[in-house]
Amino acid sequence: MTEVTRASRRRPTGRLPAEVTSFVGRRHEVSEVKRLLSSSRAVTLAGMGGVGKTRLAQRVGQEVCRAFRDGVWLVELAALENPGMLPRVVLEGLEVRDRTASPPMQVLVDHLREKQALVILDNCEHLVEACATLVGTLLRAAPELRVLATSRQALGIAGESTMPVSTLPLPEPGGPRPSVESLMQWDAVRLFTERAQAVLPAFTVTPGNQDQVTEICRLLDGLPLGIELAAVRLRALSVQQLLDRLDDRFRLLTSGSRATLPRHRTLRALIDWSYGLCSEKERLLWDRVSVFAGDLDLDAAEAVCSGDGLARDEIMDLVIGLVEKSVLIREEHRPGVRYRLLDTVRQYGRERLAGSGQEDALRGRHRDYYRDLAARARSELFGPAQVDWFTRLHLEHANLRTALEHSVTEPDQARTGLAMASDLLYHWITSYYLGEGRNWLERLLAAHTEKDDVRGRGLWAAAWLAVLQADTGSAARLLDESRRIGDLLGDESVRAYVALYSGMIEMWRGETRAAVGLYEEALAGHRACRDPVGTALALIRLSLACSFLGDSPRAIALGEECLALCDAHGEGWHRAYTTMALGVEVWRQGDADRAADLEKQSLAFNRSLDDPLGAGVNLEVLAWIAATQGHFQRAARLLGAVDTLWRTTGASLSGYGHLAEYHDACERATGDALGEQAYAAAFERGARLPYDDALGYALQEDAKEEGAQDRKPDRADQQPLTRREMEIAQLVAQGMTNKEIAATLVIAQRTAEGHVEHILTKLGFNSRAQVAGWIGARNRAAEEPPGDAPA
Repeated sequence: MTEVTRASRRRPTGRLPAEVTSFVGRRHEVSEVKRLLSSSRAVTLAGMGGVGKTRLAQRVGQEVCRAFRDGVWLVELAALENPGMLPRVVLEGLEVRDRTASPPMQVLVDHLREKQALVILDNCEHLVEACATLVGTLLRAAPELRVLATSRQALGIAGESTMPVSTLPLPEPGGPRPSVESLMQWDAVRLFTERAQAVLPAFTVTPGNQDQVTEICRLLDGLPLGIELAAVRLRALSVQQLLDRLDDRFRLLTSGSRATLPRHRTLRALIDWSYGLCSEKERLLWDRVSVFAGDLDLDAAEAVCSGDGLARDEIMDLVIGLVEKSVLIREEHRPGVRYRLLDTVRQYGRERLAGSGQEDALRGRHRDYYRDLAARARSELFGPAQVDWFTRLHLEHANLRTALEHSVTEPDQARTGLAMASDLLYHWITSYYLGEGRNWLERLLAAHTEKDDVRGRGLWAAAWLAVLQADTGSAARLLDESRRIGDLLGDESVRAYVALYSGMIEMWRGETRAAVGLYEEALAGHRACRDPVGTALALIRLSLACSFLGDSPRAIALGEECLALCDAHGEGWHRAYTTMALGVEVWRQGDADRAADLEKQSLAFNRSLDDPLGAGVNLEVLAWIAATQGHFQRAARLLGAVDTLWRTTGASLSGYGHLAEYHDACERATGDALGEQAYAAAFERGARLPYDDALGYALQEDAKEEGAQDRKPDRADQQPLTRREMEIAQLVAQGMTNKEIAATLVIAQRTAEGHVEHILTKLGFNSRAQVAGWIGARNRAAEEPPGDAPA
């Protein structure tokens, strides 16, 4: 790629957060970063905390996203404290479901090797050496990769271009007094004005207050974070009162030559001032919430931060106070409201906490809260709250990681940490964290060596993750020790899980009858322990094994028993896997239509849960069904889509290796039917589908779209867009913004943005105006009389 601004015709991928506040100024900086990216593969935006490096990087990413075939990806590093976890966090940010036993760095290299992508590494300053090593390695391995980093210092790698990010420009002091209109052209003043209007809608810059506004921006050196923190004070203060307090607080910093003073002192002074505006109890809460990584909810704040001067029933009002003072940032999530500290504000609180003598106690309470949260999630796993728990654990991942790290580093807490890591087993499996979960379990198993029930459970949990990574040798060794502990303690639950996962290994080895015996042993053990989770897992695996042996009646009976068990508990995830297993058996019996319906039911749930392993198995079976029905183009595209998915997760038919012969048979039949060239073309079309689009295609959500990519969008009588995309295109033609479209259709703004980007890509357009023109042409064509009727 020679020009970053060159638009790719392919559908963009990647993940960038939507802008929730306006982006002010920085036109020159955006252009300069784009220019640097066109000539340098590593660009670092360097500057002090709070200067706006993150927002600048995100804006650049949004403007160049169509130039990168494989997307623009933001990886946030602020919550990461352990440099050794960096490759795993980058994999998580790239949404790579790593189910291999390979080192995370190797998985990352393999994933990016042939990608044309831009990776934004945000907040590298506390991990400079680790980031430098990682970026250097990736750039050497992936010739079309570019990296945009934000840091308080350059990474110091070969070929790196560094762009200093300065504060926002201001009018020079001592010059002629500008008009209000010309003053508003200065970015610092405009930022202050827009943020002030967000908290005080009637606020405007007038001839009567423009001097005070200008001086406030000068005292803050045009620092974006400082300006935003100051503007919010207009809730309670006049512009003059705000200026007076800034002047008092910063008098020592502004005496002498301001140019020689480190700018971070200005930021610290501002945070000192913000701290001083808080009540004594608000300050105490500020210090204590700094122990959290990422963000937190009100329950966590009440549990961890109360006591020793803060009553639990005071926490809510104190949280509200910190939100109003812009110390805590309020964010909406599906389970409810969460709160986040800016990294600079968090670090400030942690310094205060460290000096208070309470840090160890707060870290212990934090660890205990998330240990209990993990235990509650496990206890409610098999029930109607299942999806909500999976979602919550995903949001809490940074805090879970911090709690586990604390358990590893405290020798007397290893047993607690191992129990917690085992409780999180389904979190590791259903998200991006399979490799990380196994790493935590192995570290904690090394730290807790006592042969007790916790170690027995930790061993079989680690073994299941190893099976999913196709590392059956390690899994067998882990299960052997777990079995010995189960026998030593007479622990029927441990023995039942050992039998279950040993059966999976035997299926992998092709020893189906041996596997059936182990599954039957596991089923009896789980029933005796009244463990519905283990019972469901054993029923699913036993059903698949019986199906594979041709024992259809028993396979169906076991599947139906599992469905009844899941329905009795209001459970969905195991039910989806049961439905998948029944779909395989129904397909084997020759009822392809009913089998497809079962697989689609399963896939719809797995998509809602974002479980790529389950979705991958569904895609596999749907491909086999399509080939059986003679729909070979569809079968080839599904095979291509699932090939991409398996390469992304690193584990082809992970945990279901015995089904590989069905895959091979489908591949041969489809290739023979289409011929080599046509098969390769259809396979490649499926392989290029983004993950969400591949699942939509498998579900046949819009059958008309299947041939849409073969059509050229240059004639009004052709329809390359889906029904939903046409609806959105009509709203674009009416001049609606993405926010207005989202409100009209009652969808998320990010969803609307994604649809608009897809529309631009499909039509080959670069602007919304072109979409409006295209819609206008179609509408006019639809109004024209048919045939040779006179105009």
